[in-house]
Amino acid sequence: MTGETVRTLLRRLRALQGERAEAYRLLEQGHRAYLSSAPDYDFPRYRQRVHEATLAFSRASREVLGIAGRLRHELARPDLAQHLTRLQEREQEKLQLTAQLQLAQQQAQDQPDVDAHQQEVRELKHRLIKTIEAISEILQDLKYDSEEAE
Repeated sequence: MTGETVRTLLRRLRALQGERAEAYRLLEQGHRAYLSSAPDYDFPRYRQRVHEATLAFSRASREVLGIAGRLRHELARPDLAQHLTRLQEREQEKLQLTAQLQLAQQQAQDQPDVDAHQQEVRELKHRLIKTIEAISEILQDLKYDSEEAE
């Protein structure tokens, strides 16, 4: 029964990661539309998209923390719960970097002659890629450790 419960929780985690990916896709789509509305930016529409994404990320985070708690306390799998803690930290970092990148992209668009803005966009993209790679690695470790115990 415990093994099945762990598998069920990890399936739900995969679904939550899919929901996060969709929220990022919609946020990026909204940001592209926002940038294309320059110079009279359509901030109310973009703000609504950010609000919707924030709600989705918050719901997913709360549920992931709940799964981590169950793994740690009910199912005696602190090893798996630790992966979820690391995942949450990297997801928070990804969201912060995404917000910074979007601001930097707007600055680069508004002031194309300022090389520092272009450099900041490149650096943030690089950091974002590294964070996404770390998330993938954590998910791979989680998969491996959960299968190892079966």
